Amino acid sequence: MRNSTHVIPFRIQFRAGLSLFEQVVYASKKAMISGQLRPGDTFPSVRVLSKELKINPNTAAKIVAHLVSEGLLETRPGVGTLVAPLPDSTRKERTQLLGQEIEEIVVEAKRLGIGLDDMLDSITDHWKRLTRDDKGDSTPNDGGRKER
Repeated sequence: MRNSTHVIPFRIQFRAGLSLFEQVVYASKKAMISGQLRPGDTFPSVRVLSKELKINPNTAAKIVAHLVSEGLLETRPGVGTLVAPLPDSTRKERTQLLGQEIEEIVVEAKRLGIGLDDMLDSITDHWKRLTRDDKGDSTPNDGGRKER
């Protein structure tokens, strides 16, 4: 099931085997990182998230609370929940945020017998595809990484 509505500013494709909470949090972070949601943009309310994504209101509330606790959203009385400015951080600090996910990918790749070069090629392909999708065009973009 793919959800993207006029009030939910990001796309999400629910997959079996992953919690709805994790999938919506991931889609939200992806939208923020890619610039689809920018600092100061209004984030959907708990009620709107619940209704539009057809998820339990408690799950929607947990999603918003989680994103607020991570500093990605901020609540302003009388205004609502807004996308917060991304915190200033070093490249190393930002990279460390993905440490757990990278380790999981490496473990899974090794389990499947996928080598480092194949993984780098796959990551590069995904990077370029997502960069193209974000720009809404078909022009490949390496995101600043030099071709190997």
